[in-house]
Amino acid sequence: MESAEVLSYIGVILVGYALGTFPSAELVAKRFGTEITKVGSGNPGASNVIRELGWKAGMTVFLLDMAKAAIAVGIAWAVCGAQRDPLTYTAMCAAIVGHVAPVQRKFRGGKGVASGGGAMFVLFPIVSAVLFISWFVISKVTRKASVASLAISVATPIGMYLDGAKAWELYVVLGIVVFVIVKHLPNLRRLRSHTEPSL
Repeated sequence: MESAEVLSYIGVILVGYALGTFPSAELVAKRFGTEITKVGSGNPGASNVIRELGWKAGMTVFLLDMAKAAIAVGIAWAVCGAQRDPLTYTAMCAAIVGHVAPVQRKFRGGKGVASGGGAMFVLFPIVSAVLFISWFVISKVTRKASVASLAISVATPIGMYLDGAKAWELYVVLGIVVFVIVKHLPNLRRLRSHTEPSL
């Protein structure tokens, strides 16, 4: 790898991570006079905002979290000149890590579903549009954001495969799916014990 490519990757990682740390949930909740990390589950994500402040506020957070990862991937796309290049997937991973583990909040962030979805909108727009609608429908029907999030996470690589994704792309996203599932293990335990909060 040439030095210019190395610098590109480093730049994309730093920018992607920085964008991922944008505190969407905190800023939206603050407009309602609420500190989102101190109410409900304490998670600074769209689901907790929906439960505490309603669907309008929660979906605003969801879309903002999607946007910051989509912008990161778009920047990488502009740098490398290819929509689905390893650099764009590097940007996606960096943005998700920034969202899940923001340094300014002691590495305590969201769970990566919305930010991952935003990146996928750039990489696989049709698949992502279907999954976005599916998340909304599943969450409305089950009233469990975790069920909807896990369902679309597992469905993502399937949709990518049907849309012609390459093997290495699927491996990257499968790794992210495993990461998201691990982040949702407490939710799975609460679902099993019927103590998972409803939307």
